[in-house]
Amino acid sequence: MPSITLAISGAAGRMGRRLIALAAEQPDLFTLAAALDAPHSPSQNLDAGTVAGVAPLGVPISAQLQTTPQVAIDFSAPAATRTLLAQCVARKIAMVIGTTGLTADDQKAIDDAAKSIAILQATNTGVGVNVLLGLVAQAARQLGDAYDIEIIEAHHNLKKDAPSGTALSLAEAAATATGRDIDSALVHGRQGHDALRKKGTIGMHAVRMGDVVGEHTVYFATSGERIELRHVATNRDTFARGALRAAAFVARKTPGRYTMRDVLGL
Repeated sequence: MPSITLAISGAAGRMGRRLIALAAEQPDLFTLAAALDAPHSPSQNLDAGTVAGVAPLGVPISAQLQTTPQVAIDFSAPAATRTLLAQCVARKIAMVIGTTGLTADDQKAIDDAAKSIAILQATNTGVGVNVLLGLVAQAARQLGDAYDIEIIEAHHNLKKDAPSGTALSLAEAAATATGRDIDSALVHGRQGHDALRKKGTIGMHAVRMGDVVGEHTVYFATSGERIELRHVATNRDTFARGALRAAAFVARKTPGRYTMRDVLGL
């Protein structure tokens, strides 16, 4: 079976570099066909393999998608995702979208695109985090309203969006399991003289510091006890491997919208 041809969007970023490096380790499964990054990136026209810290791959980093690979993996920025989404629909390229910070309009565009191409969108492509999502839903459902729910997430000091997409997914899992409306239940931080916790809310707190890859803790607390469900990523390879696994999944799927739960059979 021929290897799956890939385009990596956000190729010069932290995730992009690891995706390229790990794909290069599996030439029987993946072939890099295109590497995309912002027009102003200092990595423009450099070999994607060299930028990723592996042997040259003969694929220069470019601002334009000039080939038609089977799958595009996107860990970039919302504006770049919008452009790539339209190109993938036009060329019938399947997508794995890991970009966070997308708007409601973006989600509608992804829904529409999924009518003609296979798209897997995930706020986190790591296996452990996706198991955590299921555990959080189960705990919220079984513990019920007697337990306060608080979420703390920590990332490196260069991350732009807050809270993280993963933290929002964890909050949505807890809210859905307990029949809460996420928009009204979610409380982002607390301050001031009237910050008393309101029953039924889900607290969300974001920390930005140093080079933290990603830490997420969900607390369920009531009088006399507390449960903590926590995931700590020590490097980005867990996310990159998950994204490559997702790419192999959508490469053989019919048009539709998929999640990591589909990939992992959860």
